[in-house]
This record gives sequence, C-alpha cells and structure tokens, in this order.
Amino acid sequence: MLLDLTNQFLIAMPTLEDPNFARTVTYVCAHNEEGAMGIVINRPLKIELGEVLSQMQLEASDPAINARPVYQGGPVHRDRGFILHRPAQDFGSTIRVSDDIAISTSREILSAISRGEGPADTLVALGYAGWGAGQLEQEMQQNAWLSGPACADVIFHAPPGERWERAAARLGIDLGLMSSDVGHA
Repeated sequence: MLLDLTNQFLIAMPTLEDPNFARTVTYVCAHNEEGAMGIVINRPLKIELGEVLSQMQLEASDPAINARPVYQGGPVHRDRGFILHRPAQDFGSTIRVSDDIAISTSREILSAISRGEGPADTLVALGYAGWGAGQLEQEMQQNAWLSGPACADVIFHAPPGERWERAAARLGIDLGLMSSDVGHA
C-alpha cells in the first residue's frame, strides 16, 4: 500500500549528498502510484521576482514585489515557474494540495501578484522535484529523507536558511545531532 506523502515535507537527511537535494526541504504537492512531485522551499536563487515578471512583460505595482526571492524548486523543468500559494484559490492551472495551500503555473497568478492582488502568501520557484513510480519510496527506504507534516509558516515565513532545521525540529529532530551512520530499526 502506498504511503501518501502529499502535503508533507521531505527533509533531506544530513547524509544525502545529491547536490540537487543536500540540506533541502521539499514540499510534496502530489504523490501517487505514478510518482511524486514537489517544490524545494529553501533554495533561493540569485534572481528576484521582478526579473521573472519582466520576462513575461508584467510590471509590478509595488517595488517590494520585484524584490521577492525566486527559488530553485528542483532539477526538473528549471525554465518553468511554479507558484505555491495560500489561500488555495484557483488561477486556471491550479492544483489544490491541501485545504489552504495550492500550486499554480499560470500567467494569471503572476499577473495578480504583479498588481498586488495575488494570494497573501506565495513562493515562486523555477523547476520542480520529480520522482518516478516507486522512486521516492525506494529513497525513503534508503534513509535519504525524513518526512513529516508540512507547515505553511515554514514554507512562507521562515527565513530560507532556517527552513531545513525548522522542518526537522517540528518532528523533534535536531539534524546537527544526527549520525551519518543511519540504519533500519
């Protein structure tokens, strides 16, 4: 039976050395028999939202909107934008992840954000993390990840450099104290 990790955090174990995922927190947006999809929430890029809006011929109504960070959401389709947002209103190409969090990929949400009319909380990412059928389950068995309930505060409000530790702390785990020699109970 498949353990559904939708609306969960995947917290990279300290031993995970894959450069795409070392010390990351990934918010799982969908998980089923066909695989999983998520957004890495703690890897800000060196670009700001204003650059993305400009490429789409959108202009922000407030300079603070332009200064918002854009995140590296994962290694798949790094040229495509994905917006995690709360509340989970519909912007055409929106997938509701939980009662209050959704992910959208439409120009419509970016247009609303640029006008200052978008959702209260947003995280804009380029790319996503994806796993094929059974791949994430195999990585979980290999102790690559911890999983636990997602928290909107960590996604949208915690400083990016603290999200990995905060997500683990929600499980009562101090990643700094974890041994690199992990086994199965």
